[in-house]
Amino acid sequence: MKEERVIIMGAAGRDFHNFNTVFRNNPAYRVVAFTAAQIPFIAERRYPPPLAGRLYPEGIPIHPESSLLELVRRHRVSKVVFAYSDIAHSELMHKASSVLAAGADFWLIGPDATMLASSRPVISVCAVRTGCGKSQVTRHICGLLADAGIRPVVVRHPMPYGDLAAQVVERFAGFDDLSLHHCTIEEREEFEPLVDRGTVVYAGIDYERILREAEREGEVIVWDGGNNDFPFFRSDLEIVLVDPLRPGHETAYFPGEVNLRRAGLVVVNKANAAAPAVVARMEEEVRRINPKAEVIRTFSRVTVSDPGAIAGKRVLVIEDGPTVTHGGMPTGAGYAAALDSGAAEVLDPRPWAVGSIAGAFGEYPHLGPVLPAMGYSPGQVDELRRTIEAVPCETVVSATPISLERLFRTQKPLVRVTYEIEELPGAPLRRAIGRFLENAGRKG
Repeated sequence: MKEERVIIMGAAGRDFHNFNTVFRNNPAYRVVAFTAAQIPFIAERRYPPPLAGRLYPEGIPIHPESSLLELVRRHRVSKVVFAYSDIAHSELMHKASSVLAAGADFWLIGPDATMLASSRPVISVCAVRTGCGKSQVTRHICGLLADAGIRPVVVRHPMPYGDLAAQVVERFAGFDDLSLHHCTIEEREEFEPLVDRGTVVYAGIDYERILREAEREGEVIVWDGGNNDFPFFRSDLEIVLVDPLRPGHETAYFPGEVNLRRAGLVVVNKANAAAPAVVARMEEEVRRINPKAEVIRTFSRVTVSDPGAIAGKRVLVIEDGPTVTHGGMPTGAGYAAALDSGAAEVLDPRPWAVGSIAGAFGEYPHLGPVLPAMGYSPGQVDELRRTIEAVPCETVVSATPISLERLFRTQKPLVRVTYEIEELPGAPLRRAIGRFLENAGRKG
């Protein structure tokens, strides 16, 4: 039987996992290329031979997504696999239409074909959009498990933005591990708050190997999702977050709607930041779409390290990068905290942005007067530092989950904005985890 030629459209995450689970040792298909989108600096690399397997002794090239249709024609591709997340349904179908017009099939591979089974109980934390608060919920759940005397290990959705051959399996148990693995700001935003609480985190590329390592030291595996992708592991409890600050998005983005329809527990987070009527309507919509799911509310409580350093000052606000870039939010918790703390003015950083940071404002024109904490390469981290230094502010308000001082020094006063889950009366999330522990038992 003649092999089918395949291209996998990705963003350095789901694409590699789909290849590993569906195509790596499958002689019926020949993956001729990956394409890369969403994330800067991840194209023009090669999926390395040790990861690609025996059928790909030279590895697999990774090209910019802009070259997709030319690659389809050049390699006579019969199937294009879409394998990244947080994309509007309309945009997804425009991409599908372009591929179909070029003569190839457009393939969405479902959860059952790519989910790995664990010997341990698994809780997954996913969302309908990036920026809903998955990381907050993951941290809270790890605390609840620890309170119950159970050792959790977190496995994070992949972010292999560097040397792929060196990122097969990564384990983070201390701050030195972040430097050891040359983590970007985006990786640090996910790993650092968990490591700071004593939770071991795994990530990387080969999630079969990652899962087996995690099972050796964790009594419960907590899948910490990325963007709005569905889990790589079969979960005993699928928790999905929705965001009342973005009503309607729960059914407008892929694969977030998949998550919503699969969820066993839906968390309406940020219920304290939205109008009660909006929260109520969202709960009604969730129940209409997934009547089997339990629906609960949580607050996202913002804490400012030094409000006095903001009051009456001209400030620069730094936000969590993905939330305000491809997450579509114009501003985030930092901007709200600056206003609540009485800032005299929030300076728009655009006039002082340099290099790729300036380019981000062109790529994401919806951005408000905030600076996304982008640092996908050492050069971009330095451009972020230079932008911060150039803005004529009196105080920097940083709402990225990491401590920027671990990466560089700034001469300006820096106020940190943090945000954590706050349970409502009755502690519905704590009760849900308690029921999970009662029902799941201990597999291993």
